[in-house]
Amino acid sequence: MHMGQMHYLPLTPEYFAILIGFFLLVVLLLATLRYAYLSLGVSSGTALLLLLASLVGSYFNIPVAQLPPERVVSNEVREFFGMYYVIPRVTDWGGTEIAVNVGGAVIPTLMSIYLLFSHRLWVRGIIATAIVALVLHWLANPVPGVGIAIPIFWPAVITAIVALVLAREHAAPLAYSAGSMGTLIGADLTNLSRVRGLGAPIASIGGAGTFDGIFLTGILAVLLASLYHPRRHAMQPP
Repeated sequence: MHMGQMHYLPLTPEYFAILIGFFLLVVLLLATLRYAYLSLGVSSGTALLLLLASLVGSYFNIPVAQLPPERVVSNEVREFFGMYYVIPRVTDWGGTEIAVNVGGAVIPTLMSIYLLFSHRLWVRGIIATAIVALVLHWLANPVPGVGIAIPIFWPAVITAIVALVLAREHAAPLAYSAGSMGTLIGADLTNLSRVRGLGAPIASIGGAGTFDGIFLTGILAVLLASLYHPRRHAMQPP
């Protein structure tokens, strides 16, 4: 498979535009709640840059392995739970490429590690990630031509409940970390054995099938941050 075929939008342009719409909504949110993202441990500008980098990075896949050749699905669009995923055109087929998506795996993983370290949430982070991973592993479905997919809103919904129960004051960083890592582990990594036989040109970890859920988890972290952002301590009377 040519390197150029490794890079493509994980969703159809119409549905990718929906994610851009969510991003613009966050821009408006942070314009009115300037300090909301402080509870996530980064500035509002860094938060927007992070989400924008995830959107742009979703186009790029880093190949890490290749499965033996089989019947391939090429140049189609597959629907799963209301979302339409793009299957790239293949002209040089050598087997399913196992790849890592930059915007849906690399960036969220690095950010999650930073948040868990800076907020000292390792124990609760491991517990929350395990819960999210277990549920999403159960919800994950193999989609011919695409790979492993999950219902788009489930990562955000499950993560919100878990984060608020385990760490209300640190719900934002815990939601981002557990939602991102839980989705990658539960939906993608533990289901790699199910990719064989789907005829997917590329099985992208954090890409088509899971990127939308991971990105919306980042949006959820912003919303939680706006509810539980740090408050200035009132001056105590002498």
